Order: sequence, then structure tokens, then C-alpha cells
Amino acid sequence: MKKIFRVAVDGPSGAGKSTIAKAVADKLGIDYIDTGAMYRSVGYKMMRKGISVEDEELLRKMLDETDIDFYENNIILDGEIINDKIRTSEISKMASLCSAVPAVREKLVELQRGMGEKKSVIMDGRDIGTNVFKDAEYKFFLTASPEERADRRYKELKEKGESISYDEVLKNIKQRDHNDSTRKLNPLRKADDALEVDTTGLSIEDVIDNVLKEIK
Repeated sequence: MKKIFRVAVDGPSGAGKSTIAKAVADKLGIDYIDTGAMYRSVGYKMMRKGISVEDEELLRKMLDETDIDFYENNIILDGEIINDKIRTSEISKMASLCSAVPAVREKLVELQRGMGEKKSVIMDGRDIGTNVFKDAEYKFFLTASPEERADRRYKELKEKGESISYDEVLKNIKQRDHNDSTRKLNPLRKADDALEVDTTGLSIEDVIDNVLKEIK
């Protein structure tokens, strides 16, 4: 195995990407790059500095002075560990707003590529193998039937005490699939050189084994 390698994990919502990516990172002793946490970090910094998404000039200046990294399951913003500080609903909203800003996306992709140059990483998302790490050493496209993904999500939400019907969750999943695969900028699609893993009916352990076999 090469000293430094990158693993890209893409796929639709609810396919188990982050669960698998975290477990594989742990077993290989490499860093899992949580792209969602990166947007949360930017949102957190914007809130701390009182910068709005509309203020493009201030936002660009802030981004120029921003560094984000991951180390041993910690997210580090400008040298400070901010794990618990970015897990509030207020930060979630801010992350969602700033993820639509092209300047934020550009900066984070630049940081993500930088991480992949200096150490071995695994990253999951919608366009990692097709955009962020086009030349990743290992690429996987995790998928599952919409019904299976809806069932997993439904159980998750029920456990959290949320009142929602299975049919509603399935409808949301199908809508999200459509939005992700038809968006203009870096739509969700399987990279030509990615290995497709259908997780329908498979246990988490089975999927982790399949991925590890390819890497090792």
C-alpha cells in the first residue's frame, strides 16, 4: 500500500457513507474527513465574527485566514479543537446557508485536497470521487434501494423521538436523490473508476469488509 493514499466514498443520502467511512478510517488508522463538519466550522467562525453570507467581501477575507484540519477524531479550526461547539441547531442552519456560497465551497475543496496531499484520508460525500479527489487511489460508490435507505432513516428518526411517517421519509429520500443527481454543480454520480457497493440487505460489518478487501 502506498504511504499516502486517498479513499473517496460517494453515494446517495442514507447509503451508510459516513458510518462506513468512519469505521474504515478507524481500522486503517487514517483520518476521516467530515465534510459536513467543515461547513459547520465555517458557519461557527462566521457567527463568532458576526459575518453574514451576504457580506461577500468580509466572508472572502475571513476564508483567506481560515484553516481547518482533522486529527484523531478532532476537528481543528485555526489551531483550536471545536468538536462540541459546532453541534448546535443554530450552527446547522449557518452551515446550510454557507454551503450554498461558491467561495465557501471553493475554499473547503482546496483545504480537502491539501489534507489529501499531506496524509492518508478517507472522505465521503456526493462528489468526492468525481470532483474533490478525482485521482483518489480508491473510490467507492455506496448505494442501496430507496426503500432500504428510507427504512434506515425512519428508524433513526423514531429513535430520536421525531414523529414522521415512513412514506414521508421515502418521499424525502427520492426528492433528495433527484435534487442531488440533477444539480448543475458537481451532481451526484458514480465515478467511472469507482467500485459500486450495493448495501441493500448487507450488515455494516459486511460493507466494511468489502471496502477493506479492496484497499488492502
